[in-house]
Amino acid sequence: MSRAQWFFVSAFAVACRPSTPSTPPEPPVSPEPPASWVADGPWQAIGGTEYPGKQDDVVFVSPKVGFYGNGSGAVLRTDDGGDTWRELWKQPGTYVRALGFLDERRGFLGNLGPDYFPGVTDDAMLYRTDDGGEHWTKVALPDTEGARGVCAIDVLSVDFINAGVRDHKEIVHVGGRVGGPASLFRSDDGGDTWKRLALPPEAAMILDVHFVDVNTGFVFAGSDSNVEASNAVILKTTDSGRSWRVAYRSTRPFELTWKASFPTRDVGYATLQSYNPEPALAQRYVLKTTDGGDSWQELPLVVDPKAQTFGVGFVDERHGWIGGVPHGFETRDGGATWTAVPELGVATNKIRIVPDGDARAVFGIGKDLRRLRLHR
Repeated sequence: MSRAQWFFVSAFAVACRPSTPSTPPEPPVSPEPPASWVADGPWQAIGGTEYPGKQDDVVFVSPKVGFYGNGSGAVLRTDDGGDTWRELWKQPGTYVRALGFLDERRGFLGNLGPDYFPGVTDDAMLYRTDDGGEHWTKVALPDTEGARGVCAIDVLSVDFINAGVRDHKEIVHVGGRVGGPASLFRSDDGGDTWKRLALPPEAAMILDVHFVDVNTGFVFAGSDSNVEASNAVILKTTDSGRSWRVAYRSTRPFELTWKASFPTRDVGYATLQSYNPEPALAQRYVLKTTDGGDSWQELPLVVDPKAQTFGVGFVDERHGWIGGVPHGFETRDGGATWTAVPELGVATNKIRIVPDGDARAVFGIGKDLRRLRLHR
């Protein structure tokens, strides 16, 4: 029998084999969605000092230890999770716009710089502490020509292999500022040495910076220092800031991006500010990515010509908050719908999610400092 004949006979035999009843396959079991976060109570205003305007940043290095600062040049610290705060340092003329800490002792303070808000006279862009905020010294950044101030500090902790031994380091990015000009600095050794990164012309002012790994990061910006001519812009790098591409640019003037939150590597959100005086353009948007920042979509937030958005924070892919004027907002469905949350306070500029075991504490700072406790 030839090979071809054998193949035909074998196939015929299989085709003619009596059939047996088959058991239908079990339907695939879908994984249970993660349990929703449940608030232990309402948002609460917590301690600190009185301040007449918007305060800009709060940061925690553990569930108990945190810091915040404001435009009066003050830095405060808590050692009990925000229940009480003590003022560590105050330097009138300095505007504490951003904070970033490596641990309980080592941290950085970004100053907004002069010629933007009245009363800000300090021209030092960056300060460093090595004693938990008790004392601060100026950081000598390189190549500062044209740079004026800081609006964002991003700290990325990474593990790496050094001569066959597992090691750890912090990568720090410092960017600014609102109203321009744009500048971005990077340290690969926890702030011991710095270099300035070149930026494309699409970034005229930087409002936030976020890196998800050593190579991949984002700049949230405005395209023109004159807000009347500015589009909202998001830049992405995949080579540690050596080159950038425009991942998003709005088509309307009077716009800029403000702050960002990435609950996962792929899913991120950013606030989009609009100062357009046209009543017909009263729609306010939130930006969202589901592909790691390669593309961004505009999600409707509210139709209100007086609404302005600032901070954003998400506890998971679906549940998050936006700070704003006249109040904040909350979503539980990934930004598809939003509800007003007056309890979040006014002009909340930064929202931080602080893990505490299986629980979470959410801190929002703006006109005052607020906290929300969550559990599953």
